[in-house]
Amino acid sequence: MNYPLQPGARERDTSFAAAQAIAPKAQTLRELCMTVLDAEDGLTADEVADVLGHSILSVRPRITELARLDYIEDSGNRRPNISGKKAIVWRKKWKRDLFA
Repeated sequence: MNYPLQPGARERDTSFAAAQAIAPKAQTLRELCMTVLDAEDGLTADEVADVLGHSILSVRPRITELARLDYIEDSGNRRPNISGKKAIVWRKKWKRDLFA
């Protein structure tokens, strides 16, 4: 399987190592993100990470993967993220099981 079903990596050994390290957990994290987004009207990636109690560094890429897989969509709304910059408010695109 390739991206976005598996974590992506850049052309660096550290990037490949990070993708390989998160790969066993990526599907579970995507499912957790979907569960949170299903229960809410929409959240930024930072807000999803906060609700889950996970690092934004592990959640933000899962949100991008879910968007690429067409499971979530940009709601059109923006809210400040932790850095104060505007962030996309994501929402679940339709109700169905992840990768069913």
